[in-house]
Amino acid sequence: MEMASGAVGIIGLGNIGNGVSRAQAKAGKWSVYAWDYDNEKAQALADVDNLTITPLKELAGTVDVLFFVVPSTKEIRLCLEGDDGIFANAKPGLVIYDLTTSDPDDSKVVCEEAKKFGITYLDAGTSGGPYKADTGQLLTMIGGDKEAFERTKSYLEPICEHVFYIGESGAGHTLKLLHNIICHVTTLATAEAGHMAESAGIPLKTMIDVFNVSNARSYSSEFRFPKHIFSETWDGRSRIFNLHKDIAMGEKLAESLDTDHRYTSATLDILKKAMSIGMEESDYTLLYRDFDKIRKAKLDD
Repeated sequence: MEMASGAVGIIGLGNIGNGVSRAQAKAGKWSVYAWDYDNEKAQALADVDNLTITPLKELAGTVDVLFFVVPSTKEIRLCLEGDDGIFANAKPGLVIYDLTTSDPDDSKVVCEEAKKFGITYLDAGTSGGPYKADTGQLLTMIGGDKEAFERTKSYLEPICEHVFYIGESGAGHTLKLLHNIICHVTTLATAEAGHMAESAGIPLKTMIDVFNVSNARSYSSEFRFPKHIFSETWDGRSRIFNLHKDIAMGEKLAESLDTDHRYTSATLDILKKAMSIGMEESDYTLLYRDFDKIRKAKLDD
């Protein structure tokens, strides 16, 4: 395959960023550069063809499109600011896609700051998790400058199966929060029903098998329970900390919009309880295994 002109960068090489980097490199459409504060994560990709591990300052001055795959806006700011940061060293016309799940208001602020440096920032809420990142089948929701999106959307092709332009700056991250509210509320509702079923003498697998051919089916019942919970591998590859972060932002969003959010808040309470008993770094699928212990935990007023 003849390589197109241009270069793409990836910052953040964890569970999702690793897959994004490999998919971009494998596509062979353009040169790929990557970086992470954690050198161990970076070196895990050092032998990948068509991928160069590059210091942040050099990466900023080399790439035409940059993907952030980090936990939040906090980590993005660490990369944007300072003498070695992206703002000070970016190649003219740089377009940034922020694949994080972040507060839409924070995203809007970053967007305006980026403009001062001739950089276009697009919030790009992304769904699919590590498994879809590994196969280049993510879904992305874009907010921001539509012309910049149209001009650079081909850079999404190696990593995304579905791409939606949602609207102005902040819209992509707003929809991602709504998406995650549904995902996490549904997962915990299914966990609650599962424990009720087992208490009534109905095997969890029987309940899920029925749900999956009925109106109660969901991504959680079709994928998360069969793959990660029945197997007792507990390997969903996302921390309870991440779920708590996302739902807390979802509750904040609802409060700012003055909309009802009782299910969001109930889910957040369960996640707070899990955090309170030291499960911050635990895989989120353990919410099912430890559901009874979690629900009995007491939160400080």
